[in-house]
Amino acid sequence: MAEYDYDVLVIGAGPGGYVAAIRAAQLGLKVACAESRETLGGTCLNVGCIPSKALLHGSEKFAEAVDGTFASYGIKTGPVTLDLAAMQQQKLDSVKQLTGGIEFLFKKNKVTWLKGYAAFEDAHTVSVGGAKVTAKDVVIATGSSVTPLPGVTVDNDAGVVVDSTGALALERVPEHLVVIGGGVIGLELGSVWRRLGAKVTVVEFLDQLLPGMDGDVRKEAAKIFKKQGMELKLSTKVTGVAVKGKTATLTVEPAGGPSTGSGRADVEELTADCVLVAIGRRPNVDGLGLEKIGLELNKRGQIETGHDFRTSVPGVWAIGDVIPGPMLAHKAEDEGVAVAEFIAGQTGIVNHNVIPGVVYTFPEIAGVGLTEEAAKEAGPVKVSKFPMLANSRAKTNHEPDGFVKVIADAKTERVLGVWCIASVAGSMIAEAALAMEFGATAEDIAYTCHAHPTHAEALKEAAMGIGGKPIHI
Repeated sequence: MAEYDYDVLVIGAGPGGYVAAIRAAQLGLKVACAESRETLGGTCLNVGCIPSKALLHGSEKFAEAVDGTFASYGIKTGPVTLDLAAMQQQKLDSVKQLTGGIEFLFKKNKVTWLKGYAAFEDAHTVSVGGAKVTAKDVVIATGSSVTPLPGVTVDNDAGVVVDSTGALALERVPEHLVVIGGGVIGLELGSVWRRLGAKVTVVEFLDQLLPGMDGDVRKEAAKIFKKQGMELKLSTKVTGVAVKGKTATLTVEPAGGPSTGSGRADVEELTADCVLVAIGRRPNVDGLGLEKIGLELNKRGQIETGHDFRTSVPGVWAIGDVIPGPMLAHKAEDEGVAVAEFIAGQTGIVNHNVIPGVVYTFPEIAGVGLTEEAAKEAGPVKVSKFPMLANSRAKTNHEPDGFVKVIADAKTERVLGVWCIASVAGSMIAEAALAMEFGATAEDIAYTCHAHPTHAEALKEAAMGIGGKPIHI
């Protein structure tokens, strides 16, 4: 009789968890995955990456038809109306297909789906939905959830003060949407509803949008969003949200508090029919029973691991949003593959220095590696920027906003970071990530032939600027 029910039990079926389960099964291990949702895929597939992209794409098409973009190409549409219910339904169709695809892959790879919440009894015993199962190795991949704003109550059903899940499911276009938080999620969802007709105000505590991104990108993004009609209140904090009926009244003031001698002059009230709280996410660790296995969290509520994703408890591993690093689906997926390979006795590889990040607004914003600010702290650098306005494909597509920026070591010209704003920046950044993974210099990119006319030529030109001068500016 086997000592354990499973070789590997993965807790959580998000991008990290389901990938870890499938990879472990591919390596010949007997695998189960515990997931409490009715569908697989975690936050990303159900109420995150996938549904938000469906709405972003649909709203972009609607805006092109309404704002004259189609007309500029000679396409005359006549009166354009929004069927929000149909737009929401196509979002749900995409989610259903993709989550169903994960269930198919589980069956194909003989991964057992244990339905229910999981909690540790000991390091090798987990209670799932009231039943106890054992495993030689347990992987914690429970992801993250919305960080609450103290004193502000989110009620997605009421639809007045919502989090990202609620903002994806609104049944009407708000007249005035106030987004609390100028990060990726707030800007993406703010973009959706602005395109569909809402007035959008973004309130950000810091002095710039998009914390953690390159300084030039943050400044340029603010210009673009303002041009698109978003109102930005930077260096501003929300001190209260009062809801009466279908109206929310927000009290805001300077991030550092009212200026001396101003009394209440710096305090402002904003009225909105919808408020989106998007100030970040926190690891899902509550209810896991970590105290039963003696697994402590760091000051940020995360699980610390070694390079191989082992925790301090033998037989227990952790990946994805519950451990330090960017909370990104693709980072979790890579860690899922790696942890399965480590468990199987192989060597898993994740280069955490080359994890691209993308903001799926229009234009898209993407980056990989070091910001210029961080790179300069490490030593002398060379920096080159190429504007999308000078890129032939962007020009013909009427997409002049943005640039590509290459940051390289001043001596070796090895690429340290790439940042770009362009309509297809999310796809363009893959080339930069691949180049950095192979230790490329700017010259390597500059002397690689790029198809013409493509947006990707902007990266080639920016790389040329490190060693000399771009051709087209």
